[in-house]
Amino acid sequence: MNSVVGQNVLRKDGMPKVTGDAEYVDDLQFPGMLYGRTVRSTIPRGRIRSVRLDFDTRGFTIVDYRDIPGPRCNFVALIEDDQPFLVKEEVNHVAEPILLLAHEDRERLLDARVEIEYEPGIPIFDPETSPVVFKDLRIRKGDVDRALAEAEVVIEGTYRTGHQEHVYIETNGVIAVPEAEGGMTVYGSLQCPYYVHKALKALLALPDEQVRVVQMETGGGFGGKEEYPNLIAGHAAPGSKVRPSSEDHLRSRGRHAGYHQASPLRDPAPDGSDTGGAPGCHGHRRAAGWRGVRNAESGGTFPRLHSRRWSIPL
Repeated sequence: MNSVVGQNVLRKDGMPKVTGDAEYVDDLQFPGMLYGRTVRSTIPRGRIRSVRLDFDTRGFTIVDYRDIPGPRCNFVALIEDDQPFLVKEEVNHVAEPILLLAHEDRERLLDARVEIEYEPGIPIFDPETSPVVFKDLRIRKGDVDRALAEAEVVIEGTYRTGHQEHVYIETNGVIAVPEAEGGMTVYGSLQCPYYVHKALKALLALPDEQVRVVQMETGGGFGGKEEYPNLIAGHAAPGSKVRPSSEDHLRSRGRHAGYHQASPLRDPAPDGSDTGGAPGCHGHRRAAGWRGVRNAESGGTFPRLHSRRWSIPL
């Protein structure tokens, strides 16, 4: 019996990547596609009072929250129903997706002027002042009070870390292709295909067998492509394409609309340990908008009863 223990084993994806034969999501092409663009919020908090399309809308496909079937479907199915695919009224962060545009002429798409009137609200920049607790997790094992009482050293304090970014080379990208009998196949640069599968089932109200998610070669992720492709796939589905780009953050250039924020890790709980022991309590919370932007705006679509496939470059 041959054994690989103690021997060098070639990576399955090593040679295709070295030779350039590896196929990433941006390498896939489908005929009859359109360019797409996402119009995003420019304020951190408030309400939308009006949206004015200040351009000739002929030839455009225009999509907002009303094109998503049912109020329950407009939330990314993950933990809580608190992240809409498209904003209805309330804006909760900068660059939150509000409107989706598509057109076969890329320049006309980028030139389309959309005016959004807001009623500004008061943003919360300090999580300590927020009235909303995303999740309260308590882990207890054994007699905690006794362990603290008998510990040689008890350390109690508040611990913080700075914001973090995963800095992968390939940005997020998704292709959604409608299948026969209303099914959907999604190809993407992602880490957790079952997250995307769950989100699309809820969004499209489809059974398990009609939603297929294919994980393409992933050009880096490190946790940054776990849950976020859910939102991108929800904008791309069905039959539209979101292409990765060289831009991945809101602040990379002034006009780009993308957003990612990883909030600090905070641990308010006391830690008790023997000398030389490591504290074991911690908490982690993260909020994010979708990454990957190109040109003046990023891309994503949800169709208004149109049958042809769309190309949505970021």
